[in-house]
Amino acid sequence: MSIEISPATGQPLKSLEEWEDFLKVRYPQPAGATPAPEVKRVIVGTDPTKKEVEFRNYEADARPTVREFYRQNHLHQTYEFGKAKRAEYLGRNRLQMGVWEAAEYLNQLVDDSDPDTDMSQLDHLLQTAEQLRRDGQPRWMILTGFVHDLGKILCLWGEPQWAVVGDTFPTGCAYSDKIVFPRFFEANPDRHDPRFQTPLGVYEEGAGLDSVQMSWGHDEYIYQVCRDYLPIEGLYMLRYHSFYPWHREGEYGQLLNQQDRDNLQWVLRFNKYDLYTKSHSKPDAKALRPYYEDLIAEYFPAKLRW
Repeated sequence: MSIEISPATGQPLKSLEEWEDFLKVRYPQPAGATPAPEVKRVIVGTDPTKKEVEFRNYEADARPTVREFYRQNHLHQTYEFGKAKRAEYLGRNRLQMGVWEAAEYLNQLVDDSDPDTDMSQLDHLLQTAEQLRRDGQPRWMILTGFVHDLGKILCLWGEPQWAVVGDTFPTGCAYSDKIVFPRFFEANPDRHDPRFQTPLGVYEEGAGLDSVQMSWGHDEYIYQVCRDYLPIEGLYMLRYHSFYPWHREGEYGQLLNQQDRDNLQWVLRFNKYDLYTKSHSKPDAKALRPYYEDLIAEYFPAKLRW
């Protein structure tokens, strides 16, 4: 049985990949970076030689479905919503399954409305991990690439798109105007709570991102599942790979501690693999499975709590 994402579901995005396509326009691959082979889509406006100021108005040019997605995300992602979702999910008492099993479980999430690919979710995870492997990255980083989107299983448990994907940001303090579509925060109840209207909000200066409650989504969930098993560099990649206001815009410096600053390089190093490795070449999951099962067993127990 598959769970389809289509316009009939009433979700703002026709496909979860619409969000990632938008990110490639908003955050084009840096000039000089090696592009992934056989790039899946040609996205207008992503000339890597251009400076950001030369790009089109990404908000005006975004698809209506993407704008609606961000409207819902910025309306509903409140400080209290994040607390409630952590209480609901971080007991991790829904399932027990291994990492490869979780990747196959995620294959129930089928983007049937996406005309550009018949790739499964497992295929996309393997594409990311295999590019890391080809580039000679450390084994723990290859594994991080394989697991980084497994938190999207939240969609299979009834969570709306805006509570699973999207650029993440701190809640409990003032919103940066570098977050995409910042005007949509005007309707968020937190925007009118005096506690949250300063750059620090409910936090202390330099307290560190670990003490900050980020907006809820797949990043935080997969970090919590993996936090006891991967090195800290990989955990930063999992937890903050969608925190673009920090790692691409340089915002929220008042909240950072030295650990955050030290690990920023790893998040940036991972980012190009997260966004730019999807291609038409379908990986051979059957042939690759023994390698990844061996790699998984090096770091993870046979079963994890989800």
